[in-house]
Amino acid sequence: MRKLLFQSLVQMSLTEPAPPADDAALKEVGQALANVARRRLGRSLSIREVDAGSCNGCELEIHALGNAYYDLERFGLRFVASPRHADVLLVTGPVTRNMRVALERTWNATPDPKWVVATGDCARDGGCFAGSYAVAGGVSAVVPVDLHIPGCPPPPLEILRRLLALLEAGAAAKI
Repeated sequence: MRKLLFQSLVQMSLTEPAPPADDAALKEVGQALANVARRRLGRSLSIREVDAGSCNGCELEIHALGNAYYDLERFGLRFVASPRHADVLLVTGPVTRNMRVALERTWNATPDPKWVVATGDCARDGGCFAGSYAVAGGVSAVVPVDLHIPGCPPPPLEILRRLLALLEAGAAAKI
């Protein structure tokens, strides 16, 4: 035990360095997203996250949106527990056969107007799980998808940028 303790003090850390802080970009994207959501919906944007069978890589990045650095709530965006209160379904992972019916029910329970966002490469087309006996396919094989966010996993700032693009496109289509 003593040898292990000394060895851990001498060895370099095995973790990756943190990405460079880009506070200005985060604040700009977040504020623009909040403004478009208020203009488009008349209130803040409500997001329901659905894990359809992912490896949890995308969930870690989505959960980072709620931490002290990104703080999604300061821009008026919030995660909700029920699809009945949601505007956006943020779906991660390939849709497994066990989650197919649950995703369909969640989509049916979400009131209009609603958007479905497939987050990550696996949600787009099944990723490395495509063709498995346990996978029904990407999210678009089960419910209509309005936006795909590429990446394995996509970084939190990219998720915010894509949500902004989705709302701006929706606002422009309605005007």
